Amino acid sequence: MRTVFGSWKYIFKNIWLLLPFVIVPAIFLALSVDYTGVSALTKKFFSGQPEMEFVQFFKCWSIVRFDSWLGGVYSLLAYLSVALFASFLLAFVEKHMRIGKRTFSGVFAECRNILPSVLFITLAYTVLYEVWAVVFSAILFVISFIHVTAVVYIATVACCLFFSYVLFFLITIFYLWTPCRQATGFGAYDAFLYSYRLTVGVRWKLILSYLISYLPAIAAIAGASLLPSVFFRIIVVLVYAMLILNFCVRMETVYFETDKIDREDVLHSYRGYLL
Repeated sequence: MRTVFGSWKYIFKNIWLLLPFVIVPAIFLALSVDYTGVSALTKKFFSGQPEMEFVQFFKCWSIVRFDSWLGGVYSLLAYLSVALFASFLLAFVEKHMRIGKRTFSGVFAECRNILPSVLFITLAYTVLYEVWAVVFSAILFVISFIHVTAVVYIATVACCLFFSYVLFFLITIFYLWTPCRQATGFGAYDAFLYSYRLTVGVRWKLILSYLISYLPAIAAIAGASLLPSVFFRIIVVLVYAMLILNFCVRMETVYFETDKIDREDVLHSYRGYLL
C-alpha cells in the first residue's frame, strides 16, 4: 500500500517544511474556482431539480475562468505559480529522498533545471483537464434533461465515476515523466518511454490513490459552496494545498518505489533507530 498511502505518510511527517511550497498556488487556484457556479450546482443537485445549462456545468468543473478579465488573470497566475512552486517542491523532495537531507542548498539550481519540464507538463495537464471538463459537462447537460429524476441521479453518479476513471487513467500516462527526467537526465521522449513502463505496474494503485484523495476534496468543495464566499475560498485553499502536495510528493515516492531506488530519508531514520 506504499503506492496509495506512502505520499501521505511523507507529507504529514514533513508538513511544515512542505506547506510554504503550496500556499501561493492554492490561493490562485481557489480564486480560479467559480463560487457561484459550484454553489448553484450543489443546491440544484440536492434540491431534486438538477437541470442546468452546459455553460453552468462547465463553469463548475473548469479551473480556467472566462467570466471576467480578473478571473482570467487568476487562472494565469494559478498556472504559473503551480509550475514554479511545484518545481521547488519536486526539487526539495527529490533531494531529501535521494540524500536524506532536508536543506535548501542546491534546490534552486535543480528548480531551474526542471522548471521547463514542469511548465510543459502543467500546461499539458491543464489542457487535458479542460478538454475533459468540456466533454464531462456536455454529458451531464444531456443527462440533466432526462424526464425521470431518479434516472438523472443514477446516470449522473455513474457518469461521474466513469469520467473520474478516464481522467485518472490519462493522468497516469505522463505521471512519472517529470521525476524520471529529473532523476535520469533522459530526453523528453526517452523519459516518457521509461516512465510509462514504470507506471504500468502500479497504474491501478495510482488510480485508487487518486480516488481516495479526489472524492473527499470534491465533497469538501461542494459542502463549502453552501457557505458564504469567504469561507468557501478558505476551505478551497486548504483543499488545493493538500491536493498539490499529495500530487507532487506522490510523483517522487512512486518513482523511487517503481525504479527501486533506495530512499535515504527512510534509511537515515532506520539507521538512527538502530543506533
